[in-house]
Amino acid sequence: MKDYFGYKGKTAVVTGASSGMGRAAAEMLVDLGAKVYALDWNECTVEGIVKFVKVNLGEKESIDACFAQLPEHINSFFGIAGVSGIKTDFNTTVTIDLLANTYITEEYLTKRMTKGDAIAFITSTGGFNWDREGNKIFYLPLIEAEGWDAKKAALEAMNLNRLPGTLGYMFAKSAMNYYVAYQQNRIVEQGVRLNALLPGSTDTGMKSEFSMAAGGDEKLLQSAGHAHRLAEPSEMGEPVVFLNSDMARFISGELLVVDFGAVIEEQAQLKPETLMTMEQILEMVKARAAAAQQ
Repeated sequence: MKDYFGYKGKTAVVTGASSGMGRAAAEMLVDLGAKVYALDWNECTVEGIVKFVKVNLGEKESIDACFAQLPEHINSFFGIAGVSGIKTDFNTTVTIDLLANTYITEEYLTKRMTKGDAIAFITSTGGFNWDREGNKIFYLPLIEAEGWDAKKAALEAMNLNRLPGTLGYMFAKSAMNYYVAYQQNRIVEQGVRLNALLPGSTDTGMKSEFSMAAGGDEKLLQSAGHAHRLAEPSEMGEPVVFLNSDMARFISGELLVVDFGAVIEEQAQLKPETLMTMEQILEMVKARAAAAQQ
């Protein structure tokens, strides 16, 4: 049988490989013959990987130490790791979910990838309002900043750490969706493809955290739309593996929504829009703070 995916013998790096969507992707890549390097804070027990490297994506030093242990040529990178914001503050959430991915791309992937290689991030449908001007004005300074220190300084200057980490999650995912267009415009000149997969609600190890953020299991299930169930991790791991495969070799700059048709109904105005801009969120926070003081 022809190797349609084209991963055999290729070096693939997966962040968040110890559980959920990242583990599902890592397992599939091993089955497809890739040389898989698994990155995570928790130990990865996927059989057949070449190496597990422990990394804290919230710290530059940890990221640098991690990439010092990886091959100089990476064929396929999967940026899947992330936090929900339930257990982390706004700035920490944005650092892990956004700054780490942009830093890795600019500091390492642009130097270790060549023509025919590919990058795929897993972001979220929670960041589907990425193209609104009311969001761009907030996250563009972080994206345009060069280097870890400049990115962190830009984040601190925003003075948004008073907001909950769950809003940091939505902020970071919106910014990452924009980043696909922003960085693809640059890295594509190297012949490297860059895409993202936007999952709907998925039954991962963070299900309880997302349920808490949504206001309960029932509301989380409602966000699954016509599927009437949460997705399995493999139902996200499989399409993200496709995005970096040879079968998708003419796909770049794409935001692939995998949510069983939930978001498209908001786009078509067939149901009320639920996502807010950062400006609207900040106005709501100010109004609530003012009301609490009265």
